[in-house]
Amino acid sequence: MEGEELRRREREYRDGRPPPLIQGKTVILIDDGLATGASMAAAVRALRQQKPGKIVVAVPVAAPETCEEFRHEVDDAVCLLTPPRFRAVGMWYEDFSQTTDQEVRELLARAGQMHPAGHPAEHEV
Repeated sequence: MEGEELRRREREYRDGRPPPLIQGKTVILIDDGLATGASMAAAVRALRQQKPGKIVVAVPVAAPETCEEFRHEVDDAVCLLTPPRFRAVGMWYEDFSQTTDQEVRELLARAGQMHPAGHPAEHEV
């Protein structure tokens, strides 16, 4: 079921654009926070198949033990806050509402207008 949802989102969000070319490049994976880290771990596994040069995980808040685990799994893990009594990511936000598919499509379209070829400008790589 989860794999099916991921494929649906990729089709919908990519909108015919090719996947980015990341082999040998530094890739920064960003999330709103890490509790168990399961989703981020899946992203790291999928990304490794594309042979990036480096993988960096960056989050504003994380469970201390989860952040520490990622420090051993990726080239760098940046966790701004690792509160000792971490319970849930949402506790650290005033508004933790979900981003809608429409918002994601609009943001990706806007980013595509900045770089029509579908690849970041050279200075951003």
